[in-house]
Amino acid sequence: MSVSVRIPTILRTYTDGAAEVTADPGDGATLADLLETLDQSYPGLKGRVLDDSGNLRRFVNVYVGDEDVRFAEGLATPTPAGASVSVIPAVAGGC
Repeated sequence: MSVSVRIPTILRTYTDGAAEVTADPGDGATLADLLETLDQSYPGLKGRVLDDSGNLRRFVNVYVGDEDVRFAEGLATPTPAGASVSVIPAVAGGC
């Protein structure tokens, strides 16, 4: 079974405009595995989520279900079949 991934507007150029995509990273997969699988179908997407060191970019938040992966296991966070992953760019602003 696959994992559904919600894509923010700014990254939809990598997914041909799709707001949500699916991927099947395999049994026992982690967020890192999912990003590898997504990058095979949508080249360049992983590079917008991870920095040059292979860590999550500072201004990109990723949730597996309702859990922020930064407070879970990071890229080692499990992404079981049927999970919903959301990629959310951080927003700054104010007065």
